[in-house]
Amino acid sequence: MNKLISINKPSRTAWRALAYFNLYRFLIAFLFVSLYWIGQLPDPLGKYDKSLFAISSHIYLVVIIIEHLFIHIQRPPHTYQVFAQVLIDTICITLLIYASAGLNSGFGILLVITVAGGGLLSPGKTGILYASIATLAILSHEIYVQLVRDFPPPNYTHAAFLGTTFFVTAIISQILAGRVKESEALAQQRGADLEKLAKLNEHIVQRLQAGVIVLDAGINVSLCNEAAKRLLGIDKNINHLSLTEDLPGELVEIIRHWQTGEGDRSLIFKSKKTGIDIQASIVTLKIEREFEILVFIDDLTVFRQRAQQLKLASLGRLTASIAHEIRNPLGAISHAGQLLSESISLAQEDKRLTTIIEQHSQRVNQIIENILNLSKRKQAEPVTLELGPWLKEFKREYEVHHSLSDDLIKLNEISAKIYVKIDSLQLHQVLWNLVENGLRYSKRKPLIEIKYTVHQDTERPYIDVIDQGPGIKEGHETQLFEPFFTTETKGSGLGLYIARELCETNQATLNLHRNSVNGCCFRIIFSHPDKQHLIK
Repeated sequence: MNKLISINKPSRTAWRALAYFNLYRFLIAFLFVSLYWIGQLPDPLGKYDKSLFAISSHIYLVVIIIEHLFIHIQRPPHTYQVFAQVLIDTICITLLIYASAGLNSGFGILLVITVAGGGLLSPGKTGILYASIATLAILSHEIYVQLVRDFPPPNYTHAAFLGTTFFVTAIISQILAGRVKESEALAQQRGADLEKLAKLNEHIVQRLQAGVIVLDAGINVSLCNEAAKRLLGIDKNINHLSLTEDLPGELVEIIRHWQTGEGDRSLIFKSKKTGIDIQASIVTLKIEREFEILVFIDDLTVFRQRAQQLKLASLGRLTASIAHEIRNPLGAISHAGQLLSESISLAQEDKRLTTIIEQHSQRVNQIIENILNLSKRKQAEPVTLELGPWLKEFKREYEVHHSLSDDLIKLNEISAKIYVKIDSLQLHQVLWNLVENGLRYSKRKPLIEIKYTVHQDTERPYIDVIDQGPGIKEGHETQLFEPFFTTETKGSGLGLYIARELCETNQATLNLHRNSVNGCCFRIIFSHPDKQHLIK
């Protein structure tokens, strides 16, 4: 018996099924007790012994109520409670059969239901045990009737058929119980797999470099991953909030315009909070009968980097041709100009012409040098460096190189340790170019001001290079970073272009952050670092 009544940890479904079975038993017992108290017991209930019928039905009802309390606290174990219920049902129903008209009363069907219920609720072959107990109870009843009383006479044929029914019911219940358990185990496994898959999908979406925003049919935000929050400058959880509550106004306007059917599915805009150029793509997703809107947020810096790689490959082939086709003739022109300037027969007023030839030859040679340096630039080798000490060393080096006093370049140092990941040599080249440009136009002290910190919204480190000049003329802002654009006769127009290219190679951005009559501010925004590399 200990082998049959094994103790396995049942599921919540098993306890719920046991509670429903106990409820059925309660309704049967409550019906018998109610019929007794209203005096409307139908024939043959209690026909032979009405007092025994009343005592048995009342005890049956009280025991069922007590068992309900044990089911609620789930003590003792599930298998023991099922065995107890089947045993109590067998005893009480056998007494009710004896108190009524024997097997002819029809109470035997209640034992069939008890055996079926016990077989479904118990593991293994325990149902056969319940069928055996019920069969023995019926046979014992018939033997006792034959030995003790004359009416009604025993019916062994009926008892045999009823016992057979018990065993058939037990076997069928055992088969059904096995299939139910297999189905339940499969459902639990599928549920666990779906839960794991949902967590995996959520983890993947959150770790995507592209931003993803999901809007439900009511245009409310149901999902916004970390990349979207970072690109849009959102610093809090906006899941399950309204569209216009937390999303940037420019993105809301794009979505609203798209809803009218007049807007495009893909648009480019600049985030006001982060200053990043963003491409928003809108896709409609139908799930069963509901519609959801997916908004993909992409940082155009990545696309620009890919375009830059293609551009550099083409430029490398172009500059190779330029070096062979222009540099040698240019060297001949420069050499001829030098020889001509050394000629004794050359008039003094014509020597100015040779000077012009030399100056412009050097300028063209410098342009070629810049283009060659750009096309042959090595792949970025980023390292993690601390901005504060690095900028301090850069300031000292620049002042020594140009023999500047300490008050001409101001570095605003902060107490926080800010770390960035970038090629230090290429950052040196970019910053050197920006400071050179600023010194060329600044009029007030300090001539150049360098600031560095971390953006509060995007958590991206940045450096500001601020000059004290007259600012950039209106209409020139959009051309600043174009190659060969310059407002000076001596400039090559490649300085800012190369600086931006170097930044994009390092997944950083360089832009004109502020322009006024009091000066300009150029900002280098570094890529979003890992948390451990941000501020220490």
